Amino acid sequence: MLDYDEEAERYDDLRGGEDRAAAAAEAVLGLLPPGTRDLLDLGCGTGIVSRRLAAGLPGARVTGADRAPGMARRAAARLPGAVVLADGRRLPFPDGRFDAVTGVWLLHLAPSPADARAVVAECVRTLRPGGVYVTTVDKAASHNVGSDIDAVLATRPPSPARDAEALVVRYATEHGLWPAGRARFTGRGQGRSPRRTIADLRRGWFVTLPPGAPRAEEFASRLAALPDQDRPRPDPVFTLRAFRRPPTA
Repeated sequence: MLDYDEEAERYDDLRGGEDRAAAAAEAVLGLLPPGTRDLLDLGCGTGIVSRRLAAGLPGARVTGADRAPGMARRAAARLPGAVVLADGRRLPFPDGRFDAVTGVWLLHLAPSPADARAVVAECVRTLRPGGVYVTTVDKAASHNVGSDIDAVLATRPPSPARDAEALVVRYATEHGLWPAGRARFTGRGQGRSPRRTIADLRRGWFVTLPPGAPRAEEFASRLAALPDQDRPRPDPVFTLRAFRRPPTA
C-alpha cells in the first residue's frame, strides 16, 4: 500500500494532473442534483478535483476531507478553510449536513468489506433527504485497457476489489439509497508506459507485489522486455455511480 503522505507532493504529476481532474469533476458535476449548495468531497486527496467542483458550483460550499495529513495540507492550499482531516468511517459531521457527498477513487482503498460498507454508511448518514452520493467503482479494472502491459500483469496475484460495482450498489441500497445515474470519464494522462509501471511496482502501487520481493522483480523484468518503454498505452476510463437518498427519509 502506498504511503499517501509521502505521495502527496508528486501525486498530481503522476496521475494526469489538471487534465484528469477536469474530466473527473465534469463527470461528477453532471450527476449532482440541481441546487446543490453544500458538498463533501470525501477522500479529497490534494484537492485538485475538489477545487474544480467548487468552481462548477458557484455560491456553494465545498468541504474536503482526507485522512492523510500530507494530502489534506495540499488540499487546504486549494480550498482555504474548507478542508478537514477525517477518517471516512467516522466523519465529524452531523446527520443530514450535505446536499451531496462525493468519493472519487476512494472505496478501492478500504482495507476490508466492512470498512467499505462503513464509509458508504457515513456518506449516507451525512446526506440530507433527497441528497446524492457519487462514487467511482471498479477502479482497478478500469486500468486494464487490453495493452501489452496488462497482458504481463494479468498473472499477478489478485487483490479483492472493495469498490466492485455490484458491492457498492448493494451497500448503497442496504442503507436506503436509490440508483440515480451513471457516468464514465477518461483518466487523462494516466496511460501507463512499461517504464512508469516498473517504477510504480517498485514503490508499492501493486499491493499484492511488495517492492523488492522476488515475484515483484520477476514482473519488473518482464515489463522491461516490452517495446516502447516510454510510450504511454491508452488512458483508463473510470465509472461513476450516483445514488439518491429518499426525500422523506
